[in-house]
Amino acid sequence: MNGCNLCPRACGADREHGGIGICGVGRKLYIARAALHLWEEPCISVGAGSGTVFFSGCALKCVFCQNREISRAQAGLPITDDRLYDIFFELKAQGAANINLVTATQYADRVAKVLRRAKRDGLELPIVYNCGGYESVETLRLLEGLVDVYLPDFKYLSPDLAKRYSHAEDYPTVAKRAIAEMVRQKPFPCFDGEKMVAGVLVRHLVLPNCVEDSIAILDYLYGEYGDDIYISIMSQYTPPKGMTGDLARKLTQEEYDLVLAHAKKLGITNGFTQSGESAMESFIPPFDTTGVLSR
Repeated sequence: MNGCNLCPRACGADREHGGIGICGVGRKLYIARAALHLWEEPCISVGAGSGTVFFSGCALKCVFCQNREISRAQAGLPITDDRLYDIFFELKAQGAANINLVTATQYADRVAKVLRRAKRDGLELPIVYNCGGYESVETLRLLEGLVDVYLPDFKYLSPDLAKRYSHAEDYPTVAKRAIAEMVRQKPFPCFDGEKMVAGVLVRHLVLPNCVEDSIAILDYLYGEYGDDIYISIMSQYTPPKGMTGDLARKLTQEEYDLVLAHAKKLGITNGFTQSGESAMESFIPPFDTTGVLSR
């Protein structure tokens, strides 16, 4: 962290000595929630739910972020590496189907060390790395052998959209490389009953007025990986308060149906879709530090 390059921004912040990265956090590890979560894809939230750990901070800063409280590092409490270790085992004791690390990129080096220790001490649950797809290959290689299921977004294929909505014109190129590395590490999906225990599940959130880009993303993913990955086509876009322009409204059913029709035309069968009821703020968990502190 003396010159941080954990994410593709490679901002060089000296986080070890008080600097704050573009992710919004410094040396301390901040967590906003650690609890069972039932609203992921069925193969992730199977049974009692996914043992989800929400990390504070994010390098992407998407204008439509549903988790903006934590992505802007405005929620969460600092914890030690030892406390993170304990959280993993507490979630296991609650019956978690897996340990689901949400936006952990800015702490990836520390998380890798904690995971290595936890696995050595008997944490046999699948580890899910849940991220925005804006990942450096070098950081992903820190996690090789530790992560079982990669759950990245693929937000845009258009550099213009990436620049407009995530201030990251290089997002398409970076996400392609990141997903290729994830598939290299986990080349085939593997299930234990209904639970995904290994593989890559790529999420794509369909945005209003962006159907053509969504179709292009499906063309790319299925053309590149076929049935070696799962694809989750999401309809839950909810405009943040004050949003203007093309993203000021929810996705229409017609827009979503056009994307689903294209997925069917391509022959995509390894995947998930959403109902219109998913586009509600109530599906966003409260970032109230549940499960963060020891009892």
